[in-house]
Parts: sequence; structure tokens; C-alpha cells
Amino acid sequence: MDSYAVIETGGKQYRVTVGQTIEIEKLATEAGSDVTFDRVLAVSNGTALTVGTPVVKGAKVVAKVIEQFRGEKVISFKKKRRKGYRKTKGHRQSLTKVEIKSIA
Repeated sequence: MDSYAVIETGGKQYRVTVGQTIEIEKLATEAGSDVTFDRVLAVSNGTALTVGTPVVKGAKVVAKVIEQFRGEKVISFKKKRRKGYRKTKGHRQSLTKVEIKSIA
């Protein structure tokens, strides 16, 4: 079994392994730079699992920022029948693509 970690960023939790590429909420860093995630909720080295209360002390995950981009447009449409009420609203989330370099 491979080693992995569970990190928290942007109000969401992600299960990550070394070499994995994930899309997360936008981070205020530039492409090509490294970012360190300190909110590590669980770490597994392949045999033993360490779960934090709420975070694992001394654990960190280092990732490289690949690009900043915007996600797909999500359309929100409201309608009330026979009343002539229609409302359309769109949203595009700003995202960051990162590649996990190391789990420590």
C-alpha cells in the first residue's frame, strides 16, 4: 500500500499521494513556486496510519504550483411556473493546479 496524506485547504479535504496532481481552491502564489500545507489531518506511510487531533504535529505536505486557472461555468437557473419569473446566474471558480512533491 502506498503512503498518502489527508490535507485540508480551502475548506475541503483531499487525500493526496506523491506525484499526484490536484485542483484546489485558489492560492495566492505564482506558478512554479512551492507551497507547504501544514493542516495535515492524517498520514499513512504504507503500514501505519497516524490520525491527528485535529492535525498531525510536525507533518507537512510540499507541493509545486503548476498553474492558476478558472473552472467550468456553473449555471444557476430559477423559475416559477405561470408567473413569468426566470432568473439565470453564472459562476466560475478560480482554481489552482498543484503537484504533490513530498509528504513528511
